[in-house]
Amino acid sequence: MAFGKLYGLSSNPRTISILVAAKANDVELELVETQANANADFNKSAAYTKVNPAGKIPAFEGANGYTLSEAIAIAVYVTSQNEKTSLLGKTKQDYASILRWLSFANAELLPRLGGWYRPLLGLEAYNKKTVDDASKAALKNLAILNDYLTANTYLVGERITLADFFTAALLTRAFATVLDKKVRDANPAVARWFNTIVNQPAFKAVVESPVLVAETIKYTPPKKEEKPKAAAPAAAAEPKPEPEAKKPKHPLEALGKPEFVLDEWKRQYSNEDTRPVALPWFWQNYKPEEFSLWAVDYKYDNELKLTFMANNLIGGFHARLEGSRKYIFGAQSVYGTNYNCAIRGVFLVRGQESTPAFDVAPDMESYDYRKLDHTNEADRKLVEDMWAQDVSITVDGKEYPCVDGHVFK
Repeated sequence: MAFGKLYGLSSNPRTISILVAAKANDVELELVETQANANADFNKSAAYTKVNPAGKIPAFEGANGYTLSEAIAIAVYVTSQNEKTSLLGKTKQDYASILRWLSFANAELLPRLGGWYRPLLGLEAYNKKTVDDASKAALKNLAILNDYLTANTYLVGERITLADFFTAALLTRAFATVLDKKVRDANPAVARWFNTIVNQPAFKAVVESPVLVAETIKYTPPKKEEKPKAAAPAAAAEPKPEPEAKKPKHPLEALGKPEFVLDEWKRQYSNEDTRPVALPWFWQNYKPEEFSLWAVDYKYDNELKLTFMANNLIGGFHARLEGSRKYIFGAQSVYGTNYNCAIRGVFLVRGQESTPAFDVAPDMESYDYRKLDHTNEADRKLVEDMWAQDVSITVDGKEYPCVDGHVFK
């Protein structure tokens, strides 16, 4: 039986830090994949705010009902479950020093690094000056760490402690995005230490192959749709046209209220086991005359690099679909490995066309849309596999495991 549940994301640095601490101390945690968005429906739910009132991740819920929020507190609590652990130091001074580095990593390193790479990944609004300022602040703090590690093998004492695991975990995304070879060469002690820590068995059990980016990722503006040119104004002599009837707020409103209740399906999917309960309910209640099923696949798999970046791409696409939330449901996942991955998914759409539902997203042109036949066995299997997010796919004869994904509901 698991010691407790950890609410977080497998690609989230703070979540990784706790999972590594648990592995190092033989503590079993059940990871519950939760959005890193305090405004998401689940994060705002009464069930989750009981665990973490701020609605953020990570959060811990013990098998005994004990709840805890804040990454440092959870990491220390999980580590302390092993009475023989050496990860919390030998003396009170060791313990205080460990807390010092946990605080430094969490409050000084990660926020500055995040301010550097998050806009580059499209997770925050991009402003060149803001990103430049964040990078300077991040490199200044990284230099502090490098100076210390120039004279010390590990952060506290002569052996690995929670401080090392925690700090290295918080740096994983930075090393995969902005701490490129040039930065690593300028901070050799940090590079040496990081490679040592991430190659420990407990760390590799959580992050099998940490990425070291060769060159800092570049900001890529979202693709913009070309707006049609405005029609020339009518000649003064022409009579004014009659005012048009008020258009519906969304083109799919014109289809009226369906018999199939989409919100009820979303509740089934959210609250019941997907394959044994939710999917049979869906097929029993699905109305093909009211809704259609679409395979929605990314067109440019060859441009995808890191799997977590591909997953962020899905998240951005889903965020831009907000205007159609009342009319669609779907799931998309990242399959494969870093530098060899693909994005695949299936959506349920009100009506028989895809464009009215997806036209709200400026990047809809980056995806292929293929209508599925619910009576076709292969198409039904594809729907179930995409929504269950628990099996691999085959691309050009090669198997790609499911890595991560998002559900739009």
